[in-house]
Amino acid sequence: MIRWRAGRVAAVRRAWPGAVEVDAELDDRPEAPPGGAGPVPEQGCGAGIGGAGGAPPEPGRQEAEGDPAAGAVAAPAEPAERRVRVCRALAYTDLVGTPAPGDRVLLNTTALDLGLGTGGYAMVAALPDRLPDDAPVRGHLVKARYTPLQTTVLGADGQDSPHHSVLRDAEGLDGMPVVTADLHSALPAVLAGADADRPGVRAAYVMLDGGALPAAFSRTAAALREAGLLAGVVTTGQAFGGDLEAVTVHSGLLAARHVLGAELAVVAQGPGNLGTGTPWGFSGVAAGEAVNAASVLGGRPVAALRVSDADPRERHRGVSHHSLTAYGKVALARADVPVPALRGSFGARVARDAALLAERHRLVHVDLDGLEDALYALPVRLSSMGRSLEEDTACFLSAAAAGRHAAALLNA
Repeated sequence: MIRWRAGRVAAVRRAWPGAVEVDAELDDRPEAPPGGAGPVPEQGCGAGIGGAGGAPPEPGRQEAEGDPAAGAVAAPAEPAERRVRVCRALAYTDLVGTPAPGDRVLLNTTALDLGLGTGGYAMVAALPDRLPDDAPVRGHLVKARYTPLQTTVLGADGQDSPHHSVLRDAEGLDGMPVVTADLHSALPAVLAGADADRPGVRAAYVMLDGGALPAAFSRTAAALREAGLLAGVVTTGQAFGGDLEAVTVHSGLLAARHVLGAELAVVAQGPGNLGTGTPWGFSGVAAGEAVNAASVLGGRPVAALRVSDADPRERHRGVSHHSLTAYGKVALARADVPVPALRGSFGARVARDAALLAERHRLVHVDLDGLEDALYALPVRLSSMGRSLEEDTACFLSAAAAGRHAAALLNA
């Protein structure tokens, strides 16, 4: 199911590498449903960001009351009041071009209308009156394959890449620490923990395709690059738009090490995630597979725990059940599991939960001194599942502890 809207760009809000955020005006003319019960409720973008419902019915005519067979004549309906509604939308410039005020836009509002986690955006599918110039074909890796917006990229591991021979001959990661996490929101916290103990560490983000596919969706990654905390992004699987492209998480890790020269890699899905409230139906379970990949390639897997003291769902309090599934069942290789030294009864709960992983992995208790200050010093606003650093401090401290332990491996 796809929901479409047409509109026009009213204003450009802001831009960052690869993406432009706009306000799009939508012309909707609600009409009465069959039976004349009154106007159709406003839905989708018209109901505000995250509203429920679908596109309004097509404009048309209503018959006058009475039986046409008895001589009643159909009369045109009075024109409905024209309503201009505004929707926030995001355009990926490499795919659709750069929108400007006055441009007509075709919007995909599916996730927005259903109230899903799109960050409050409709997605610009096309600028019908101003198509972008045909870009030169680079490489032979097709990502977002067999969708209308499939794109061809130059893979670092592709035969036509200048890095092909390096990756063809690469034998491993040379013991590089690889921090795995199930949520994108862990990325800046991991980097904060690593940089606190090893300033200037050269870190790369290897982005999985469980969340957003375009790397450009992540303003966080862009800001971390600009601040010098991130050497680059490698997009793997169906994800695209990184500084380097790779087919698999394995070749993505090799590219991070041997092309970007990373000392440390962080592997996580892009912004957003797909979850069903079941142990296995969660896109972040791939963190366990990333542990296996890092180990196979001779890296040092560091499994960051997802921890919360604020999530209203009991299955995510303490150590999330997703961490226990990814690392306790999916990860077959041995990893270091940093256990944050949180205080009080909650800290004791986290330690008990993490102990369930001790048979398969090595638990490492990590001191948290100075890490909260490092988190507050980050150039990006921290948010995980809608909660800020102040609202769920333990969540970010746990990720920072994983970064601190990765730095300790480098410093050893």
